[in-house]
Amino acid sequence: MTLFEGRDLTCHRGLRQVFTGLDFALPAGGVLLLTGPNGSGKSTLLRIMAGLLTPVAGALFWGDEKVTEDPEAHRGRVHYLGHLDAVKPVLSAAENLAFWGGLRGRPNADVAQALEHFGLGHLAKVPGRMLSAGQKRRLALARLLVSPAELWLLDEPSVGLDDASLDNLGAAIARHRSDGGRVAAATHVPLPVEDSEELTLDDFIGGPEMELAW
Repeated sequence: MTLFEGRDLTCHRGLRQVFTGLDFALPAGGVLLLTGPNGSGKSTLLRIMAGLLTPVAGALFWGDEKVTEDPEAHRGRVHYLGHLDAVKPVLSAAENLAFWGGLRGRPNADVAQALEHFGLGHLAKVPGRMLSAGQKRRLALARLLVSPAELWLLDEPSVGLDDASLDNLGAAIARHRSDGGRVAAATHVPLPVEDSEELTLDDFIGGPEMELAW
């Protein structure tokens, strides 16, 4: 079984040490929840996993291969959802999803089904600029369904979601896992997922003289 691993990772931001000596292993079908206080490095670790940041020491592995040996292949297997929803204001909700599906080579993705899954079917023709913050977050999450990738990296995905939407996210994650996908998520609140592993980032913070980084 192919593992996605981080081995002995150390990350600095400027003169600040975010974490050191950090290891993780994420198998197919697995969920890794990143927890810890603000500033403990949850978002930073997700960016490293996505290939957007480079650790000072240690490395990422996909199976036996370092991710840095084929970064293009890694980008193709990752869907990173950060704090920003990246909703294009002039496009409708449906057009936003069609755009993202097209970027992943799925111009005929089932946009309507993805919108319905997150309770946005009735807003399909509404421009992004007219959506509420919670609706934009659900639209961002719906991108996961139309632009598939094996590894979902989710930064505080529950922000702005009501209970029903949180359940819909849990259902999407469950389906993704059943298809062999894997998920790493930074979160302050419990997510509706089963059999997840937890990685507490403040276990890997450097000495007390180091300043915490976001």
